Order: sequence, then C-alpha cells, then structure tokens
Amino acid sequence: MSACNDVELCEVVITAPDPDWLRNFTRSLVSERLASNVHNFAPVQSTYRWSGEVHDRTEGRAALHTRRSLIPAIVERATDAHPYDVPSISARPIHDGSPTYLAWIGEQTEP
Repeated sequence: MSACNDVELCEVVITAPDPDWLRNFTRSLVSERLASNVHNFAPVQSTYRWSGEVHDRTEGRAALHTRRSLIPAIVERATDAHPYDVPSISARPIHDGSPTYLAWIGEQTEP
C-alpha cells in the first residue's frame, strides 16, 4: 500500500505511434480525473515482435500516475480509442515516495 490513506497508487505506461495523439489522449484522462498527471516522452524507439516479424518503430510513451482502481477505466478508454489492435498498456505499483505527492495523486483522482 502506498502512503495515501490506504489507496493503492500506480504508474500506467501507454505507448502509441503518434506522440500528438498520445498527448491529447492522456490530457483527456487527466481532465476526467482518471489520472493526476502524465509525463509524455517522444520520441522513443520501440522494438517488438508482431505477426512473426521483428519491427523497429518510433513512438510516443506516456507515464500516468493514478489509483489502481482506475486502471480498468483507463484500459477500456485506451482500447476503444487507440490506433493499435493491441495497445501497449501496463501498470507498475507505486510503493512509496513523497507523502505529500502521493496524497496529491489520490486527491486529484478522487471521484
């Protein structure tokens, strides 16, 4: 558990082929309180296997801070809107950190 009134916090990472699309998409997640903030990185170089071949592609990458309970909503929104058939969306727990920052994440994602 993180130090945020027993609310589990996490970082959700999403990649997409168009960094501008990803910035707009993740901004909407912050606006809707599904995430407290987002760090967008572009370009990132991705290497992956798809349809039996290894591909190299320049993409955008976003790291969102949110509550674990909001991951299903984020995944659903991304799956519906994302340009890839199988979007890269994964989450990592935030175990600890600045108590005031962790509390802020929780406050910004309150229903």
